[in-house]
Amino acid sequence: MKSEDGFLLPSSRLEKVQSWGMNREALAYVYRPSTVDGIREALNDAHRAGRTVGIRGGGCSYGDASINSENVVLDITRMNRILRWDPQEGIIEIEPGVTLQRLWQYVIGDGWWPPVVSGTMFVTMGGAVGMNYHGKNNYKMGPIGEHVLEFDLLLADGTIVTCSREQRPDVFYAAIGGFGMLGCFTRLVMKMKRVYSGLLEVEAFATSTFTEIARVFEQRMAVDDYLVGWIDCLATSNGRGRGLVHAARYLKPGDDSSANQTLQIAYQDLPETLFGLVPKSIMWRFLKPFSNDTGMRLINWARYFMGSTVGNNKTTRQSHAAFAFLLDYVPNWKRVYLPGGLVQYQSFVPAEHAAACFDQQMEICSKYKVFPWLGVFKRHRTDNFLMTHAVDGYSLALDFPVRKRSADRLKQAICEMNRVVLESGGRFYFAKDSMLTPDDANAYLGQDVIARFRQIKRELDPDGLWQTDLSRRLFGNWNSDTAPNRALQEAR
Repeated sequence: MKSEDGFLLPSSRLEKVQSWGMNREALAYVYRPSTVDGIREALNDAHRAGRTVGIRGGGCSYGDASINSENVVLDITRMNRILRWDPQEGIIEIEPGVTLQRLWQYVIGDGWWPPVVSGTMFVTMGGAVGMNYHGKNNYKMGPIGEHVLEFDLLLADGTIVTCSREQRPDVFYAAIGGFGMLGCFTRLVMKMKRVYSGLLEVEAFATSTFTEIARVFEQRMAVDDYLVGWIDCLATSNGRGRGLVHAARYLKPGDDSSANQTLQIAYQDLPETLFGLVPKSIMWRFLKPFSNDTGMRLINWARYFMGSTVGNNKTTRQSHAAFAFLLDYVPNWKRVYLPGGLVQYQSFVPAEHAAACFDQQMEICSKYKVFPWLGVFKRHRTDNFLMTHAVDGYSLALDFPVRKRSADRLKQAICEMNRVVLESGGRFYFAKDSMLTPDDANAYLGQDVIARFRQIKRELDPDGLWQTDLSRRLFGNWNSDTAPNRALQEAR
């Protein structure tokens, strides 16, 4: 594409940009600014060339949320400075490219921990706030946005607006969770969580159905600080919904006699080897022979068997990092899903309908013979962010391998699961999405919410500069009041 004045983006910036799930990739013009003026330069180039701009942090979104095909991708990972830290109050001011890893490592020695963390520490905090990620303690602490005090947002015209709950609250609640459509965060002010030990008290136990695991969560929410369930999604109908729950609690002052040691980075870091011998960086290769339904069924059965016998009702102490960052235990584990990659399907369903809805999802998977290799169960609460995915209920995240021979069946299964979720009053999450349609997005967000978001976007970005493949897939032309044509989306 060529602009009216003949300006072309430099071909040296063309790179392949891939989704974290390795199911989407595209060529884009990648800019890596290290300053606010660098972002403005990229915006100016995009404007002159008639291109749109998408924002990318750690690239940890499973689908196309940080891909902007044949347009500009703004990689903010070089904007990674800690601007201010108050160890007395636990308030930190950072640039958006600061990773969750750098954040927890910076504050833990002073007795603080990020109040909400994801399953991997390699997300950037700009991306985390843009997607408003949640953790294993969402039912108590809400999403990460609830712990943002203030931010600076760089708009499409290069100006900066400062937002908080008191100053431009409309933009504050829309940009958090606004998936990069309103502007680029250049400064974030956040409140950390005080901790008195580098350890958590962790209890593990087995459950046999979705109804049982939900009942256990309801019983334990008042006493546990974190709750997460692993689901054996390859179990036969007799064992459908069985799983293992891990509950964790913060230690109180004085509970850890070695707190000075356990609050050090070195104590928290995940080991580089298993059993002190095998480098974890090659462990995914040992899993590769099991990368089929039969192999994963065996692995899931073994995990449930060990958890329901050897590990059942056992209490141990684990470091914060070891409990939180399960996805980082085996580096590059996602390569097990190659060559097609994976689709993660995460739905959020009100508590009264969740068990039945998730059970139906397992039936649908069986019907279409597409089986998720991993399932994760969490408890959630509602929040006040405009484009929220939250419900007062539960989520189930399912990892599906992408294979040519089953691609059509997977698409049909997800379409049917979407219908069941929507009929149950459920919602979805853009950071995990690869296959939602405009009709799905409209159904769970509602026309009023989408219209309000479009109104704010027109105010802040009248020319629709901020776009990604996900935004075009679900919302089409931001300057139009209508959703993109469904037939056109399916043809793409």
